[in-house]
Amino acid sequence: MSIARTALLKASRSKWLAAQMSNRAFARRAVKKFMPGEDVAAALGEAANLATRNLGTVITQLGENLTTLGEADAVRDHYLGVLGSIRERGLATVISVKPTQLGLDLSADACFANIDALAARAGGMLWIDMEDASYVDRTLDLYRKLKAKHDNVGLCLQSYLRRTPADLDTLLPLKPAIRLVKGAYAEAPHVAFPVKRDVDLAYYALAETLLAAGAGGQALPVFGTHDMGLIERIAARAATLGVAKGKWELHMLYGIRSSDQQALAAQGQTVRCLISYGSAWFAWYMRRLAERPANVWFVVKSLLG
Repeated sequence: MSIARTALLKASRSKWLAAQMSNRAFARRAVKKFMPGEDVAAALGEAANLATRNLGTVITQLGENLTTLGEADAVRDHYLGVLGSIRERGLATVISVKPTQLGLDLSADACFANIDALAARAGGMLWIDMEDASYVDRTLDLYRKLKAKHDNVGLCLQSYLRRTPADLDTLLPLKPAIRLVKGAYAEAPHVAFPVKRDVDLAYYALAETLLAAGAGGQALPVFGTHDMGLIERIAARAATLGVAKGKWELHMLYGIRSSDQQALAAQGQTVRCLISYGSAWFAWYMRRLAERPANVWFVVKSLLG
């Protein structure tokens, strides 16, 4: 792991830095590149705008590791309201939630009940994010319980975790929807691949497994990446296996490779743009920079410009 990535991930866990940066105008300007606003109205407004360019959207409220079940209930109620707004506006938008934001640290049963309520109300897919490695087993258990009741739940898996191939094998009998990402948390080398090349190799191997399952109608493969070379390889493999463009998706972050997102959508590829919102953006933003530390220079240039 590079020194810059290590430093950014360490910074992401600092409550003092979060408090300092959240009140700085220059930091808010930098974050504006990657989120349209802190409230859900801004997220839904941008979702409507992107819909005119044939881009679907996934929205998520930032924040994790709440400390009371009352806070988790409030997040559930917030998302229930968001789902109502999505339906009223007729948007091709779905939500993605973090289990710790819905009570996983406090009660697995309460967390399940909260996400169960959201899945029952959701008109489309409900995505469950994967957090750091300490949550994988609990999140897999949660997903299995939800999938037994709802077909419209999807799960994020991370290619940098050494355990992910085995986890995927156990999930495939469920005919899952899987969003594959590389991973953005600080993990020990025995838990996660520390070298980018190994993460990339693991990603493509997992992509091949997902596409093969997708070809047989046994999974919905979704790839969360901005690596255009990797996307080209995945598209070629999908074509070879006979997986039509509508049978797999690409998910890309708001503000990153926007022109590529539109070009891919224009070619008939299903692309969804992930839009984050909320005031708890510091840890999320630091992890985004850590995924590609060169983005730090991009942010500096954009502020100066």
